[in-house]
Amino acid sequence: MSHCWKNALIFENYTIKQALEVINREALRIAIVVDEDGKLTGMISDGDIRRGLLEEVALTDLVTEVMNTSPVTAIEGTPKHQLVALMRERDILSIPLLDSENKIVGLETLHSALQIEKHDNPIFIMAGGFGTRLRPLTDSCPKPMLRVGGKPMLETLINHFKASGFYKFYISVHYLPEVITEYFGDGSQFGVEITYVYEDKPLGTGGALSLLPDDIPKSPLIMVNGDILTNVDFAKVAHFHEQNSADATMCVRDYEIKIPFGVIEGEGHTISGIVEKPTYRYFVNAGIYVISHKVIESLKGKNEYLDMPTLFELKQQEGQKVLKFPIHEYWLDIGRHDDFNKAQIDIHNLGLV
Repeated sequence: MSHCWKNALIFENYTIKQALEVINREALRIAIVVDEDGKLTGMISDGDIRRGLLEEVALTDLVTEVMNTSPVTAIEGTPKHQLVALMRERDILSIPLLDSENKIVGLETLHSALQIEKHDNPIFIMAGGFGTRLRPLTDSCPKPMLRVGGKPMLETLINHFKASGFYKFYISVHYLPEVITEYFGDGSQFGVEITYVYEDKPLGTGGALSLLPDDIPKSPLIMVNGDILTNVDFAKVAHFHEQNSADATMCVRDYEIKIPFGVIEGEGHTISGIVEKPTYRYFVNAGIYVISHKVIESLKGKNEYLDMPTLFELKQQEGQKVLKFPIHEYWLDIGRHDDFNKAQIDIHNLGLV
């Protein structure tokens, strides 16, 4: 995101000449028109001004005479790859980012969006499960190596991390490990670094943390199940974890349960209320976590089974800061045949292939 976008802000009472001075002074090549509340009302490029001059608009006229009142915009938090695709589709070089009240909170430029910031956070991918619910597909292939959109799910996941600037991977293997290790090797042909963590026995997602090598980078670790298809902005998740000084962060999804009947409330034989076809909403574990280095250190050498919900409960009881981070991007846990078939269709709309 451009950090100098505020220098390009002007108001509707500016003249076209004043707007031109802003455009010439700033490298963004645009002026952003806002009202007194900071809400976006239009944008002006030098092309807009040239077209206005050809129609005999004067430089002393107000910018409202030439500004584009319907510029292409995006909601803050939109993943970069979607912004890049939109800018290329509409042949524009920048997109204002708006909050829910239509106030401008940033500006993404094509040049900035194409620059990949490198992150030192280690990525730990769990790829050792048996995938029993997907048999017979997994009889001779680990679940993360099943092909979705022509590529193993694990490769798609690694490429998504790589596109966001992550390059140092640790992959936990147990079931048919050679299928994974022979395909990816040390990761060099994929432009990343891969170290394998071998589980002699299944230790659970939390327990596998105890097997990580001592020289792992001390930046917060992003942990993810290898059978997930998602376009989550992992850099944003890591930033949230660090910004809030969390010890452990769990990504969660909003999950709805719709009851197709009237739900009766009351005690004993007494009816106190009737709720017709209610919908209940819960946050569910999305299988994506950010874990601080001191949490990993606390598990060293234990080599015991530990699932992630239990780990989070233990750290909460110890007084450590445990947070949840709701994700709203596409997410699919490919655990059943129906999920696998759905993923084959969905992946083509996610920009991941």
